[in-house]
Amino acid sequence: MPSELVETIKSTIQSNDHPYMQGAWRPTYNEWNATFADGDTEVIGTIPDDIDGVYVRTGENQIHEPIGRYHPFDGDGFIHSIAFKDGKASYRSRFVRTKGFEAEKEVGHSLWAGLMEPPHKSIRPGWGAQEWLKDSSSTDVIVHAGKILSTFYQCGEGYRLDPFTMEQHGTEAWVPVDGISAHTKVDEATGELMFFNYSKHAPYMHYGVVGPDNKLKHYVPIPLPGPRLPHDMCFTENYSILNDMPLFWNEELLERNVHAVEFHPDMPTRFAIIPRYGQPEDIRWFEADPTYTLHWINAYEEGDEIIMDGYFQEEPQPKSYPDAPEGLERMMAYLSQGLMKPKLHRWRFDLKTGKTREERLDDRILEFGMFNQKYAGRKYRYAYSAIPEPYWFLFKGLVKHDLDTGESWSYELGEGRYASESPFVPRIGAKDEDDGYLVSYVADVNADTSECVLIDAKNMEAGPVCRIILPERICSGTHSTWANGSDIGMGENSVLAA
Repeated sequence: MPSELVETIKSTIQSNDHPYMQGAWRPTYNEWNATFADGDTEVIGTIPDDIDGVYVRTGENQIHEPIGRYHPFDGDGFIHSIAFKDGKASYRSRFVRTKGFEAEKEVGHSLWAGLMEPPHKSIRPGWGAQEWLKDSSSTDVIVHAGKILSTFYQCGEGYRLDPFTMEQHGTEAWVPVDGISAHTKVDEATGELMFFNYSKHAPYMHYGVVGPDNKLKHYVPIPLPGPRLPHDMCFTENYSILNDMPLFWNEELLERNVHAVEFHPDMPTRFAIIPRYGQPEDIRWFEADPTYTLHWINAYEEGDEIIMDGYFQEEPQPKSYPDAPEGLERMMAYLSQGLMKPKLHRWRFDLKTGKTREERLDDRILEFGMFNQKYAGRKYRYAYSAIPEPYWFLFKGLVKHDLDTGESWSYELGEGRYASESPFVPRIGAKDEDDGYLVSYVADVNADTSECVLIDAKNMEAGPVCRIILPERICSGTHSTWANGSDIGMGENSVLAA
């Protein structure tokens, strides 16, 4: 395995006794290039030769001693990319060179306090809906118009990188003044990108569309009653779906610049359904049971209905985590899927009557769903969810659902082994929706190693068909994506092109 240590970023962290600076969440500071082929000692099994594309995962990786209490979502964006072609693989890992990253690198210490501290503790003005935060561009990644778009969930500038070489192209030119949230969405059928943002000033939310040429085509307000905390959106062939959920900042405390979150169980969840290029007057609002949803899976149109799947939290404002270190009880509660209890759920919006119907699809605690992106916004059959480690922001396995029959299959990694969000990888020439693989980075805290695994989606209970051992153990993370080489011009631009 030819591997190259590209750069080591200097850390100023004095202690890693924080629960999210240990184990699978221990930060790492080395940036690597590595290539793999069958026969390498680092390859267990066979690298499939029937896939062509790139798996990209981001995450939060703290570099400097925090200002006050640390939240894992404060960490700098660190992207891990592995490209596959002709039975070979090429891995790259790079920090996102955000403006905040470069500023703190220059001075050698943290300049921004994080989510758990009051804004006045930051040394410099910041970014985002909460303001005075560092735009770490660490939450989400998609590939659009041939480049990675890296985003921050509190709304930031958006950063572009080459998905194969990881060359950095700076901030995205079309991003509006209020930034863009994480969970931008790409329609593979049209090449369009849908996005939203949110803020503390009216109208509190905007929605937009970027064309396949990476130019802003549409941008309109989605008026809300006050500041909200949306985290995700969904789309169908003709519509986009935004939300107004009853979990948001306490408005009285917000006047004193205190960002305290409260759940309002007496308020409905509201969904704004707007034509893809619609105006505010075209919005249709639908009400549903009160909850908070971090992530949707997919949505599609069927007759007079729009059907949308996601994860309904039974406890959006969970009890404090009793085993947390002092001062971290609330933080660890909101990182615990076991306490928030998200369940696979379906919403049906009747465009004829204006009514919403809901149904539970699985009573297990699940989150971070993925599916075959060829079916984004279209009728689909299979969804793949992550199984959370109880009370931790970690994933111990995966579940496949057949949404037509109600059947499901699961695979668990074993004690001390944790997956990343695991997108679906279609086989070249696939005929079936589930003809392909699930790809994931796995952190093994027992061996202090990380690997990239590929699991046959038609036989996931059998476990990985291939395990590629990475140059070092990487920090756990948040979101990921798969992009087909044919869609993004892999060919001669690929690091695997011979």
